[in-house]
Amino acid sequence: MSAFLDDLDSRPGSTTSLLRTVIGLYLRDAGGWLPSSAFLRIMEALEVPAAVTRTTLSRLKKKAVLEQEARDGVAGYALTADAAVMLARGDSRIFDPQEMAEGEPWCLVSFSIPETEREKRHQLRRRLHWSGCGTVASGLWIAPGFRQADIEEVLEALDVRTQATLFLTSTPLPGGSLRAAVAQWWDLDAVAGLHRGFLRDAAGYFRSGELTEAAALAAYVRSIDSWRAIPYLDPGLPVSCLPEDWPGRESAALFRAATEAFAAPAAAYVREVVESGAARAASQ
Repeated sequence: MSAFLDDLDSRPGSTTSLLRTVIGLYLRDAGGWLPSSAFLRIMEALEVPAAVTRTTLSRLKKKAVLEQEARDGVAGYALTADAAVMLARGDSRIFDPQEMAEGEPWCLVSFSIPETEREKRHQLRRRLHWSGCGTVASGLWIAPGFRQADIEEVLEALDVRTQATLFLTSTPLPGGSLRAAVAQWWDLDAVAGLHRGFLRDAAGYFRSGELTEAAALAAYVRSIDSWRAIPYLDPGLPVSCLPEDWPGRESAALFRAATEAFAAPAAAYVREVVESGAARAASQ
């Protein structure tokens, strides 16, 4: 089975998830490596104690997200090659999520995996779910057509491409309305709950008045951390298939507003942390 790191195996808001978000936002821009002291200061802005951050760094090392590496005698952590691929894969999904337009094709994936490969079958279903697919039947899943490449990547990563067949169709023809069928194929209530949770959490950061750079970092990282699972689980269905009170567009607009308000001062804080740490190291 090929390497396929999972960026969504931690609960949003947990220390592991927050540190993963920090890594995704800032480690690549820093050249793929940061000193341990920089991670500690950044996470302190998120009110995470240093001891907890150290433990979480070790946990992400075991998960092959980070590798321990000293540079010029300074202890630190570097991004692994597989983690870099994982983060690049997630960038467009998180920051530029797609929506299916009316009349665009649907992608169906049919698979048959024997009981002897039960764990692989479980992993396939889990990853299809996290790719925004809905369940028509146990071995038949559906997604907007623009998810085809994501689905094929999952199949290849699990070495089950020859056990699956993909179909592109213009319009599924269920026994009732397509909107009713979609509500059976996806748990739209759960996805709507994620959107509403993000709206509730992120709106609070805008009520805090003018923020310091450290506070902007905390607001931005927590906003991204709350948001980043949503574009994976929300399939991006056309409006005609969604409930009338669907909160997705409102939460997407708030996500863009949070990015515009907090991204620049947050990045400035991280630069200050990195540069001041480098200056201290050079003076020793």
